Amino acid sequence: MSQKTLTAPTPHVTDAAPIALTPAPAPAPGGTRRFARAAGAAGSRSLPIVLALLGILVIWYAVSYLFLSEDRRFLLPPPHEVFGETFGNTKVIGPMLVALGQTISVALIGLTLAVAIGMAWAILMSQWRIAERVLYPYAVILQTIPILALTPLIGIWMGYGIPARVAVCVIIAVFPMISNTLFGLQSAEASAHDLFTLNKATRWQRLTKLQLPAAIPAIFTGLRNAAGLAVIGAIVGDFFFQQGSQGIGGLLRTYTLRLNMESLFLAIIFTALFGVLVFSIFAALDRAIVGRLFGRKNT
Repeated sequence: MSQKTLTAPTPHVTDAAPIALTPAPAPAPGGTRRFARAAGAAGSRSLPIVLALLGILVIWYAVSYLFLSEDRRFLLPPPHEVFGETFGNTKVIGPMLVALGQTISVALIGLTLAVAIGMAWAILMSQWRIAERVLYPYAVILQTIPILALTPLIGIWMGYGIPARVAVCVIIAVFPMISNTLFGLQSAEASAHDLFTLNKATRWQRLTKLQLPAAIPAIFTGLRNAAGLAVIGAIVGDFFFQQGSQGIGGLLRTYTLRLNMESLFLAIIFTALFGVLVFSIFAALDRAIVGRLFGRKNT
C-alpha cells in the first residue's frame, strides 16, 4: 500500500503593499488638558487688560501730539520720552523702586490690620445685637469722614512716620471688611440656624460651622475691595507724611513741585500697576477658593 505525502496548500501571494496599521493617538494626559484650559482662561482674562493698556497708549499719544502744542507738550510727554528718559537713569529708577517697596510694605501691614480689625468687629456685632447697634455707627463714621480731614490729626497724634501711614491705610480699608463680613455672617439660612438650635449647638459651634463658612464669599469680596483701598491709603500717607523713608507718594509730591513730568508719570504708572497687581492677586484667590468651596467662579 503506497503512502501519499500530504502537503499544506501554498497561500496565494500578491504584489500589493502591506497595510500599515498606525496606532490611534494617545489621549492627552489630564494635566496637559487642565494646563491648556487654565492657559486659555488666563489669556481670556488678560486680553481686556492688554486692550485697555493699548487704548491708554493710543489716547496718550493722541493728546500729546494732537491736542497739545509743541511748547506745551512737556505737560504730557509721550510714552517713549517718559520711558526713555527714566528707565535708563539709575538716579531716577533706583530711588523709585526703593520708594515703591516702602509703599508696598505699608500697604500690606495696613491691609493685614484692617482685615483682622474688620473681621473681629463684624464677628462681635453678629453675636450680640446691642454690639451692632453701638459699634456699627462708628464704622459708618470712619467711612464717611474724608481721610484728608483726618490726616492732620493723625500726624499730630502719631507723628509723621510709618505708623501714621499704616493708620491711614487701616482707616480707609477697614470698612469694606466690616460691612462685607457682617453681611456674610448674617446671610446663613434660617433653616440652618433652626437645625443648629435643635441640636443645641453652642454659640462658638454656630459661628465656626455655620456663619463663618457661609460668609466666605462676602469676606473675599471685602478683602478684594480692602486691598485696593489699602494701596490708596499707603500712597496718601506717603504724600502727607514725609518723615522717615520716602514712599512713592512722597516722590509724587516731589516730582510735582519740581515739574519733573517724566519721572512723575513713571511714578504714576508704577502706582497704577501696583494697585492692579494687588487687586488681581486677591481676585484670583477669590476665584480659586470660593470657586472650589462653592462650585462656582466669581468674576
